[in-house]
Amino acid sequence: MFIQGLPHFSEGKVIKGFGRGSKELGIPTANFPDDVVKDFPKELGTGVYFGFASVNNGPVYKMVMSVGWNPYYKNVQKSMETHILHLFEEDFYGKTLKTVILGFIREMKDFSSLDELIAEIRNDIKVAETELEKPEYVKFINHDFFAEK
Repeated sequence: MFIQGLPHFSEGKVIKGFGRGSKELGIPTANFPDDVVKDFPKELGTGVYFGFASVNNGPVYKMVMSVGWNPYYKNVQKSMETHILHLFEEDFYGKTLKTVILGFIREMKDFSSLDELIAEIRNDIKVAETELEKPEYVKFINHDFFAEK
């Protein structure tokens, strides 16, 4: 499905986020700094997206990204929180994160419980896993954007 504004490429140093991803949700996220968030195209809007990501020019992995204010937590600051579908041995704060957003999963929404939020995120991950197997997306793993510069 074609979405205007996609693919969208982002690059920036990983910063400390709200500290909820790993601890509260069991779903660690890497957060972009404000300057990258401010460059996110307004026409794409908030929501949950899928694509690929790389840390410090390393391997390219599938990812899901939440863009917005996360209504469940009543955030006042917009964020771009990337969950890379790979188990990393250590944190990578300060490292360079590159992402390409290729598709849209769902709108931002509020949840009545933490368990409901976690279940929805797990579903988002399943959607991303399936979508990113499609040939029109797989080709982005080898995109020049992810090449070492």
